[in-house]
Formats: sequence, C-alpha cells, structure tokens
Amino acid sequence: MRIKEGFVLREVAGQVVVIATGEASKGFHGMIKLNETGRVIWEGLAAGKSNEEIAADLVSAYEVDGEKAATDVAAFVKQVAEEGFLA
Repeated sequence: MRIKEGFVLREVAGQVVVIATGEASKGFHGMIKLNETGRVIWEGLAAGKSNEEIAADLVSAYEVDGEKAATDVAAFVKQVAEEGFLA
C-alpha cells in the first residue's frame, strides 16, 4: 500500500503534520499530527515499503520488540486506510 497522491508530510513549528494538496484538499481540509513513530510509518508507506519493512525500521530506530512494532504498524495502516489516505 502507498499513500494517496496529494497527501504530504511536513514539519511545521516543530510538529510533524500531514496535509492535503491539490485534488486531495477538496475532500480533506485539516491536518494530521504525527508522533515520531507515526512519521516513520508514514514515510515507509510513502516509499512503498511493506508492513514488515516498516516494522523493521521501527525496531532499528527505537529498539522496540518486533512483535510490538508489527502490531503498531498494522494498527496505523488500518486507521489510515479507513480514513482514505491509502491508494
């Protein structure tokens, strides 16, 4: 899965946010604030990585347990899919 075109991650005043641009902004008028874990997952999805690859990135970056990382990635992906951010 990949992030739909038109949703971009930006850093604004020290906060990591996702905003809609172009056509995507017609249906989404807000922004999503992400923590650092959310940022790693979002960037992985934007790069076309698999859930397993993203979980490995989390393990590497935060020394978290692999099972916990996989669970966190799956929950994040489910939520953004339900919200319509994935292609």
